Amino acid sequence: MTRSLTSPRRARSLALTLVAIGLGSGFATGAANAAAGTPFLAHQALYDLSLVKSRGSGSINSARGRILYNFSGSACEGYTSEFRQVSEMESGEDKVTLSDLRSTSWEDGAGKTYRFKIDARMNETDSSPVDGVAERTGDHVTVKLKLPEEKTFTLDGNTVFPTQQIERIIEAARAGKSVLELTVYDGSDNGEKVYNTMSVIGQPIPGDRAPADPDPSTANDTMKSLTRWPVTVSYFDREAKPADGEQTPVYSMSFELYENGVSRALVLDYNDFVISGAMGKFDVKDSKPCK
Repeated sequence: MTRSLTSPRRARSLALTLVAIGLGSGFATGAANAAAGTPFLAHQALYDLSLVKSRGSGSINSARGRILYNFSGSACEGYTSEFRQVSEMESGEDKVTLSDLRSTSWEDGAGKTYRFKIDARMNETDSSPVDGVAERTGDHVTVKLKLPEEKTFTLDGNTVFPTQQIERIIEAARAGKSVLELTVYDGSDNGEKVYNTMSVIGQPIPGDRAPADPDPSTANDTMKSLTRWPVTVSYFDREAKPADGEQTPVYSMSFELYENGVSRALVLDYNDFVISGAMGKFDVKDSKPCK
């Protein structure tokens, strides 16, 4: 039986992955410093999802959907994101799965506190909410969940939150590094999932080199002079045991990352199917810089 987005956990994991990568936002702690003064963008973006290809015997025949993403905040007041994804997928058995995923999160500028609320509805099933907060204290991270059940646990202090993940990728790219490994917590699945990630960073693309497939972000005057990098991030199950010394990623994501944190040309590879997210709308919003 093929793995698909037909389970609430898997659908939520996709949603959180998209949020973590920023979906065209300056969603990176301290990005103004990492990008050498490049301004941090508050914005709204709309993405169109479509099936690129399907692999294996249990195929996905079609997929379509949209993501609406809002980002605001600053390094002083913290960063807030609001995310909604509505999608429809048809399997090889002509079974149609409708999903409605919503997520809101806040992370302070120092990457010490991460609050998140996630809600997933699949077809006519009840929602499966996750609600919690993660705080960095000393040499560890303490996670306190309210939903799906009250629970407190600790993570290794080297674990980073989604905004820190993007910050580190930008810093590595500017330093000319091609590989970056991080342990990431984003509140996905039941709020207890931790991923090992490996980011592969390509050569910088100068701002005066036009993309082969333009979108509303590339047409924005704010973006035209900025450097970008091709990036692929692979997510590995931290609890899984590698087979023959190698471990297959649960999924991977490719995108172009601008020096101000904006990401475009999104492609998600879930091993047995691949989905693209093309930016259909991109609006820069007013923001208040730190005093």
